[in-house]
Amino acid sequence: MKFLRSHLMGKWIEPGEDSGVHVIDPSTEEPLAAVSSAGVDFKAAVEYAQLEGGRALREMTFAERGELLIGMSRAIHSKRNELLELSMRSCGSTRKDSKFDIDGATGTLYHYGALGKELGETHRLVDGEGEPLGRSAIYWGRHGRIARDGVAVHINAFNFPAWGFAEKAAAAILAGMPVITKPASSTSIVTESCIEAVVDSAVLPDGVLGLICGSIGDLFDHLTGQDVVAFTGSAATAFRIRSNENLLRQSTPINIEADSLNAAILAPDVEPGSELWRLFVREVTREVTQKSGQKCTAVRRIMVPHDRISDLQQDLCEELATRVVGNPFDESVNVGPLATADQLSSVLEGTASLREVADLVAGSGERVDGIGAEPGKGYFFAPTLLQLRDGDSDDLIHDLEVFGPVSTICPFDGEAATAACLNSKGKGTLVTSVYSDQEQWTFDLLRRCGAWSGRFYLASEKMISQAPGSGVALPQSLHGGPGRAGGGEELGGIRALDLYTQRVAFQGTRRAVESFLTDR
Repeated sequence: MKFLRSHLMGKWIEPGEDSGVHVIDPSTEEPLAAVSSAGVDFKAAVEYAQLEGGRALREMTFAERGELLIGMSRAIHSKRNELLELSMRSCGSTRKDSKFDIDGATGTLYHYGALGKELGETHRLVDGEGEPLGRSAIYWGRHGRIARDGVAVHINAFNFPAWGFAEKAAAAILAGMPVITKPASSTSIVTESCIEAVVDSAVLPDGVLGLICGSIGDLFDHLTGQDVVAFTGSAATAFRIRSNENLLRQSTPINIEADSLNAAILAPDVEPGSELWRLFVREVTREVTQKSGQKCTAVRRIMVPHDRISDLQQDLCEELATRVVGNPFDESVNVGPLATADQLSSVLEGTASLREVADLVAGSGERVDGIGAEPGKGYFFAPTLLQLRDGDSDDLIHDLEVFGPVSTICPFDGEAATAACLNSKGKGTLVTSVYSDQEQWTFDLLRRCGAWSGRFYLASEKMISQAPGSGVALPQSLHGGPGRAGGGEELGGIRALDLYTQRVAFQGTRRAVESFLTDR
């Protein structure tokens, strides 16, 4: 049995054989590794990161920190094949879906590395233009951003053990804050291997990147107002983090990305069989089934005009029929198992609840045997499509997220105002995708519900050739959402650095203020 290690204070920490949490192969149900943070001194780990890692990063310019990130990207890429196999085995992801995670990690790190080079040989970020504060320019004011004097604690979800850690770490390290990352135990074997590659490359100064495999113990008790906590996961866990007594007392900044019932909205101008219609069918199917539906950006609600329902059902069912569920090491499989037994139970329970108000259109709503897997073994669940029944309340559809390959068709009258109302019932989404060639219809929708989504993916015939799909969270743009979606933001290029820096007003002579902010 492999025992996963933590890496803190510049060294690997072995948990010992009392580890109680296992990483399980979701296709075979065989244990792959044991996970525990037993023996970790969390107070010492925080202090080491704050002092050693923070001091080293703050001495570096943005360009130098960018070189660190590029080095991390290359180190992880050097283990790409090993990481892909680990992802397939521990996450149940197909090879294609595993690439989405591993290559997403290295690509994001490289992007932020290039951004660091672009920011150049400076230590500070200017924030807006300067302006005179008195009768002349002698007394001058301007805002800037300075790296926080603490450590960024990142707690990540199970579904993206590589990309999830990398997207948070890239922004924090570029901003000048050291990182302690804590992956979900169920898939942490992938994150440990990523960190191992970075450690072996010796690209980072000690204390810049730490890893906790297992529980976080009393970690939060040692954080201050200069530290940052960023979390991706369930709203219930997010609430517990936000309610931590010490974090409240210290006013520690907390960034949350949580549950989200993302919507795909088909406008009434999109004709069945058109190029945009086919894009809608392809992309919705992909967003329902990629990573077995275990993505925060997955489409949970499909909003379609009444007179398009029959055609859409047929086309979606035909597309879903091409999905083969099973062990990802079988070459015919393109949808793997759910990641854990708890995930399977949750999806089964959630689907049963949805069936109280919606009819099954595709799938059985039950566990299935997977291709290439032993009968009765594995956490397999076929892609499932439902449709809200006429006359039934739609409240449950907009409140219950089933974190698997499950989505529900929600008919509407074709009016932008109605679609906007339905979208806002989700209480806040990470991303809403809109498919229309009528700009006025789209603008009317955005005007009415723009505040309810962190990102809008606006698909039209003109952008089909470059359409990446709503599930691709690009490092150039913000990814996050209001309300139910956690109220936080991730990625977003230079905007992502806001969480890890303090905005400061500098007031004095123009020469002093400008010289300090521009490192001249």
